[in-house]
Amino acid sequence: MPLPRVILKPKRARPFYGMHPWVFPGAIERTEGEPADGGEVDLVSHTAQFVARGLYNSNSKLRVRLYSWKENESLDDAFFRAKIKAAIRLRRDVLRLGGLGKACRLVFSESDGVSGMVVDQYDRWLVVQFTSLALAQRRDRLAAMLQEASGAEGIYLRTERGIGQFEGLELQDGLLLGVIPDEPIVIEDHGVRFRVHLTEGQKTGFYLDQRDNRVAVAQLARGRKFLDAFSYSGGFGLHARKAGASEVVCVDGSEAATSLVRDNAALNELDQIRTEKSDVFAFLDREVAAGQRYGVISLDPPKFARSGGAVDEALRGYRRLQTQALKLLEPDGILAISCCSGLIAMQNLLDLLSQNAADSKRTIQVLEMRGPSPDHPVSATCPETNYLKCIICRVA
Repeated sequence: MPLPRVILKPKRARPFYGMHPWVFPGAIERTEGEPADGGEVDLVSHTAQFVARGLYNSNSKLRVRLYSWKENESLDDAFFRAKIKAAIRLRRDVLRLGGLGKACRLVFSESDGVSGMVVDQYDRWLVVQFTSLALAQRRDRLAAMLQEASGAEGIYLRTERGIGQFEGLELQDGLLLGVIPDEPIVIEDHGVRFRVHLTEGQKTGFYLDQRDNRVAVAQLARGRKFLDAFSYSGGFGLHARKAGASEVVCVDGSEAATSLVRDNAALNELDQIRTEKSDVFAFLDREVAAGQRYGVISLDPPKFARSGGAVDEALRGYRRLQTQALKLLEPDGILAISCCSGLIAMQNLLDLLSQNAADSKRTIQVLEMRGPSPDHPVSATCPETNYLKCIICRVA
């Protein structure tokens, strides 16, 4: 039986011939047949030429997620099994990441051709997030494929905030397969150990995408007072202290996070690490008023812009953070600015730095513009996968 078809409007097919995987309703002229939510469809041009094959969801702004540009390729178990194996080969055989006591992103959604699924490996266990109704419907089969390919002892499902609204999807955190430890496990990251609770905390338990950025910033912290703002488990701060920072202050609005920082500091036998449970904006204001100074400041806030309508407000937030951080930096200080909002471009952050340099009359030199660690590869045909920005500056 032929698959239902999604017909594009005239002059709207070019991005999809170019292998961009997201089809929004505005590009669609009509559908033919009765596509089921989560079911396979063929995407065709207005002249009825095959473009790609994808999975349909009438409830989502991503009406069709595309997976194959081969006309006769079925999106069956064999298809997804091959994608998962290819993703794991990249991490294990090419990047040499993961393994016992280590952690890495094993599958990264569109970048690995599996739009709507993220898999992180922590030691012998996997944590999975679904942002696609279609893949969530296939979660038991996908979990079996992941265990077969990785040898994981257990796979746990974590849900992403707001995904039910965006995808018409109802999911609950819970065990998918095997067993998961009740207590936090310990992973090693560039010589620093961290406790990770697989069933609690932010994201999937740890920010793996900042792995190499933490080391790059820490290398500039020797002998200097370091502020880790939005610290969560203390990734930037602990690496800085390990690299020789004289003192580290970790600030987060969550008591659970600041407690985790203290546990991780003790785990690594690191002293001179102070935690502050506080709204970061309020903390910065207080430190400015008190005349405090820091040698290195890391700003790693959560995603400020979750929709296009929130971009302007997000940019105001980033500018305020930069403004106060500049007031706290001593001469020749280092400012590291991270942004995980995909809707905010690197150029937006550079423009804010330019404005703040002029306002503060301080010279700002960009030393590095960085992205995520390589286990979060960027798809050449889906630039939205390049979501994480990290700018490291010297402030004279």
